[in-house]
Amino acid sequence: EVQLVESGGGLVRPGGSLRLSCTASGFAFGSNGMSWIRQASGKGPEWISSIHTPGFNTYYADSVKGRFTISRDNAKNTMYLQLNSLKPEDTAVYYCATRDWTGGSYYHTYWGQGTPVTVSS
Repeated sequence: EVQLVESGGGLVRPGGSLRLSCTASGFAFGSNGMSWIRQASGKGPEWISSIHTPGFNTYYADSVKGRFTISRDNAKNTMYLQLNSLKPEDTAVYYCATRDWTGGSYYHTYWGQGTPVTVSS
């Protein structure tokens, strides 16, 4: 079955950095676009970044552009998110998800369980 497992979250002070990982199994990772989505406590999910394959085109929400970097290593079935210059508003549970384009829209069908990131002094 499809499995997505996030890791690397933790408590960071404002201005700090983290590197999140998402390990995938149970599907053709190298043939799927992928996304990072976050959800702050009491709020809805917020898409923050996606990466295509095999072209590796990347996309970012304005809220994280210039601070976060998405990447992937298809040989390792792993996607990464480098979070730099972290702000308190970045505090959320970060999820990786598969991204599919069907019927004129993007869908995130499979999600991991998430890894929490807390940015606080």
